[in-house]
This record gives sequence, C-alpha cells and structure tokens, in this order.
Amino acid sequence: MKHIDEAKLESDLIYRFQYLTEFMGFGEKDIQVIVGAKALLAPVVPALVDAVYDKLFSFDATKRHFVPVQSGYTGAAPVSINDLSHTHPMIQFRKDKLTRYLVRLVSGPYDANMVKYLDFVGEIHTAKAGKPDIVVPLVQMNALMGFVADAVIATISSFDIPAEDKTKALRAYSKLLWIQNDLITRHYQK
Repeated sequence: MKHIDEAKLESDLIYRFQYLTEFMGFGEKDIQVIVGAKALLAPVVPALVDAVYDKLFSFDATKRHFVPVQSGYTGAAPVSINDLSHTHPMIQFRKDKLTRYLVRLVSGPYDANMVKYLDFVGEIHTAKAGKPDIVVPLVQMNALMGFVADAVIATISSFDIPAEDKTKALRAYSKLLWIQNDLITRHYQK
C-alpha cells in the first residue's frame, strides 16, 4: 500500500496532480490519445464554444457572471444581462479564452506549466485569483463541467473512428475532465 501525505495534497499542486493521475490511471498513453485527437477536435471547437455559451446564456444564474468586466478586457462593458449577446465584444473576448483553453488541452505538453494552468482555471473563478465581483458559485462550475463533459463525449462518440480508438479517447478525456474538476473544486474549500 502506497502512503499518501494528505496534508501535502492540499499544499503541493504537483503532488496533488501526481496523486490524481496515478489514482485514476491517467498516463502518457492518455495524453497521446488526447493530443492525437487534436486533428479531429479542432474543427468542432467553435461549435463547442458556441454550445457552451448557448447553455450559459440560457440561465440568469450563469449569464449574470458575464456582466462584470473580466480582467484584460478593455472594450465596452454591458450594463445588464440583457445587453449581452454572442456577438458582444466582451463575449467574443471570453469565447476566445475558452477556445484557447480547449486548444491547450489537446496541445499539451502535460508538464508543471500545464498543471498550474489547469489549477488557475479553477482559481480564476473564485475571489482567490479572479475579480471579487466575478465569483462563480461551485454549483454553476460543476454544472458547466458536466455540460462540457457531455459535449465532449457526444463529440467523440460521433467520430468515424475504430471503436477501440473511440473508447480510448472517451476514457482519456473523462479522466482529464475529472482532474480539471478537482482543480476547480479545490479552490472552493474553506
């Protein structure tokens, strides 16, 4: 039986990532599958991003988080959720960030910088690293991750590839999204 320093899981990001990957069996073969699927996934990223924003805009509890100006955005700010559309410059700015995130997931490398980036994705949605007026409640982050996971599963399932390759891709992405979800939820602990 391997000993795990549970206190270190909370204080050492790389240790936590190594534990998660070992426990879930997420390894180099999974990373190769994820990076190898880039050619198949790249053409559907715009549609996936639009689907995410369609979903986010279908609930006031999620759409409201797009009214405050995000760090780095310098254009016209919306006044209310009614001012927001898919073509609003700030939403285009946000969609570009989501697109870069998805591209980074399939591009690798899965090194310390990637682990820090995945962790920052969680932290930025809280007051710890983000703007205090753009704190996204955990229930909404979990709902979003569930939606993204389902969209990725549906997308991969639609690929015309051998069943064995499809299964490998589904399993690899499932593990990756669970790791991402852990690196989100850890920032909501008190």
